[in-house]
Amino acid sequence: QVQLVESGGGLVQAGDSLRLSCTGSGRTFSANLMTWFRQAPGKEREFVATISSPDGKISYADSVRGRFTIDKDNANNTIYLQMNNLKPEDTAVYYCAVKQGVILTTDPRLYAYWGQGTQVTVSS
Repeated sequence: QVQLVESGGGLVQAGDSLRLSCTGSGRTFSANLMTWFRQAPGKEREFVATISSPDGKISYADSVRGRFTIDKDNANNTIYLQMNNLKPEDTAVYYCAVKQGVILTTDPRLYAYWGQGTQVTVSS
């Protein structure tokens, strides 16, 4: 089993920044994707950003490219999502997820392991 714990969400104003963290424990995979998704009320869960291990390939959704940065701390099995210039449309519950393998996958249905989510609310 894999356990994922997110933290760092909160209530901010438009233009502010937040840094989310997701720490994994339990079963590990030699090659994996660790990915951030988000889900706004009444909307489907959507891909935000992903980083692969061990090669560190990164991909972003068009809606966040240039504002959000994903990175990882391999020693602590933690990924981060630095979110700058936040907009009200970024308001959502943010989840991290992990899947085995490094082929880019943005479909949340293909991820087996999920964290509990952290709320990000951006006021205008």
